[in-house]
Parts: sequence; structure tokens; C-alpha cells
Amino acid sequence: MKKYGLVWMVTALLLALFVFPDPAAAQFGSLKKKVKDKVEKQADEKVDQTIDDALEGGSNDEKADDDTKESAKEPAGKTKTTATGGGAAQLKPGEGAWLNYDFVPGDKVLYYEDFEKSPIGDFPERLEFEEGNMEVAEWQGRRFLRLGTNADFNVPLPGILPERFTIEFDFYLPSGVLKISGWDPSGDPAGYHSYIKIGHGGGGITGDGGGTAEASTDKKIWNGIVTCRIMGYKKYLKVYINEKRVANVPNADFIHSDKIHFYLYNFSADGILIDHIRVAEGGKKILYDQLTANGRVATRGIYFDSGSDVIRPESTPTLKQIGEMLTEHKDLKLMIEGHTDNQGDEAYNLALSDKRAAAVKAYIVKTYKIDETRLQTKGFGEANQVDSNATPEGRQNNRRVELVKM
Repeated sequence: MKKYGLVWMVTALLLALFVFPDPAAAQFGSLKKKVKDKVEKQADEKVDQTIDDALEGGSNDEKADDDTKESAKEPAGKTKTTATGGGAAQLKPGEGAWLNYDFVPGDKVLYYEDFEKSPIGDFPERLEFEEGNMEVAEWQGRRFLRLGTNADFNVPLPGILPERFTIEFDFYLPSGVLKISGWDPSGDPAGYHSYIKIGHGGGGITGDGGGTAEASTDKKIWNGIVTCRIMGYKKYLKVYINEKRVANVPNADFIHSDKIHFYLYNFSADGILIDHIRVAEGGKKILYDQLTANGRVATRGIYFDSGSDVIRPESTPTLKQIGEMLTEHKDLKLMIEGHTDNQGDEAYNLALSDKRAAAVKAYIVKTYKIDETRLQTKGFGEANQVDSNATPEGRQNNRRVELVKM
């Protein structure tokens, strides 16, 4: 380590210890101060990297992934969300472990929260507080809900959780156990019914009631922000950590109510971070049946890098459904449409949606050897909204790729 880099690191650590006696407060407060210093003093990037490593306990290799961790996961919008961890962002759809990945997100968003409009230090007003120590905190340029002690909260839904649903969220879990369940007002929802458990030993659920079945996960994924995805249909539940399925239960007793319950058992003062909570109706369905019945189908399972037409690997299951449908039905011809919400410049959104529709066509043609004359593309930008842009859920619903039968 260079001499000046060591001096900066020691200085930063001493300041953190004296100014922020609480370890968790030190981490977030120091990071906030560092960002401010970068703007005001234009500090040397190498020195800042040394401070980052000291405060966050990460390596230079981990910091190299920061750009991919903040790439977008939106079908046709520009809103930044976290990419999955584990280095998966460098892969293309269908590569590596994504080849056997079968999660398809629901196509009607019931709840979405990224905490970007929530004041730092407050509990988010769109969530329901139960108990514990929770607040919005800033880390690595993003806002998270930080759970500092044993704590629980509810995600309110506009109605009863449908029989086919998906739940997604990003999290950082340096210690402790997180439980997710339906809400049972008559008692502990995670005590009498099936619930999802995520911890360093793995994640899992059991059938026909409470308790968990542990499933192994790659422990390297706990070094940073990772993504949990849950896909349910009636009593069938599947749970994924990044691209790996960690639980697959056909007879779960997951409560379908008007709330999703999050509960944390915390083992240290560091707490955990949660971001980008998304609950949606729908999931893995037969695309051809929907297309035949309605003449068009909207999919929100095709993800792109932020402000780009580069397709992300999480899109594998949806792209596979489209490719297999076109392979099986030789006479089927499709128009692939790109749509955005109304955030940002209208002309930019229009051009980006057109590029993204073209990228989907190119992938399908190349991967599944489909005659390109069977597919046409068009970007509509924000012209054809299907929901209100006044809510986070509405904007999510407006970002989509639609398939139209020709």
C-alpha cells in the first residue's frame, strides 16, 4: 500500500471512531461525508478508493462491480435499480447458471418502493411499522431501509395477494435471519404458516405450515447486495437468491392476505439493508395462450442496463418462453413493442424503446434461429401508457415490452 494511501485510511478510520461511536452510524455517516468531500474538494480517486475499502471492508475487486450493481432492471425505463450480485451482470442471457433459471416476474405491479423519495433518517410512510429500529439510510449512493435491531414491518397491498404472484427485493445481510410471510392478524404469521427464511446458512420453506427447510447457497454472495425473488402459484412457492433457486415447495401454506410481512432476527449492530421491494400479480404463464386470447401480451421480464439496449441475464426465462413459442408455432408472427413511463426526455425515451425492441428481436433471431421476417419492432416511448405515472407502481407498469400477434 502506498504511504499516502495508508495515511488517508488511518485518518478516515480515526475520524469514524471518534465522530460516530456506533458502528452502523459510523458506516453510513462516513460514507455520506466522503461523498460530500468528493464533490467539494475533488479528492484523488485512488485515495478515495482506499477510504472506501477501509470503511466498507471491501476489496478493489468488489468495488469494480459497483457500476453493474447499480444497472437498471426495467424493461423500457431509465430508473436505476440494483443488478444482481455474484458477477452475473457480465453474463449474457442464457449463459452460466442463468441457463436453468426460471423466474418470471409478475406483469401487474401491486407495490413498488425504492426509498428514493423517503427522507434519510425517517421510516418510509408507504410501509407499515410494527416494531424495532428502522430508518432510511444512504449507502453507496443509494437509499435503503436499514433495520438496525430485531424489527418487523408490513408491505401494504391494494387487495388480497393473488393466487399467482411474485415478490422481489434487494438486500444486504451481514448477519441475522430475514423472514417473509403473509400477514395473519390472529397471531405470528411466521409461526403458524409457511414462511420464507433467508440467512447465511441458506434459505428455504416447508410445506403445510411453519418452519423452514435449509438450502445451501454460495456464501460469496453475502459479501454485497444481492437479490431475492419469490414466485408463487396457489400453494406452490419457489425462492431464488440471485440466479440460484434455493427452495422449491409444492404444498406451502403461505398466507394470501393484503400485507406482506418482513421480520428480522439481527445478530449484530450492523443491521441489514433492504431496497427495491416489488410485489406483482402474475408470473410464469403460457404466453401463447395469452397471445391467442388477447392478440397481445405485455411482459416485464426483459431487463436492460440503465439507459442502454443491453439485455441483462435475468431476462433468460422470458426470452426462452418467446423463443420456444416461436419455434413451436411456425406460423406465428409478432410485432415487438418497447414502452416507457414518462420520466425523462420524451425523444430519448422514444429512441431508447425502439433500440430495446430491436435488441429483443436480434437476440431471438440469433439464439433460436427464427426467420427475422416473422418479427417486426417498434418503439413507442411514453405514448401508450397503461397506468398512472403518478405512483411508483404505475410507472413500473408502464415500462414494458409487448408482443402483438400479426
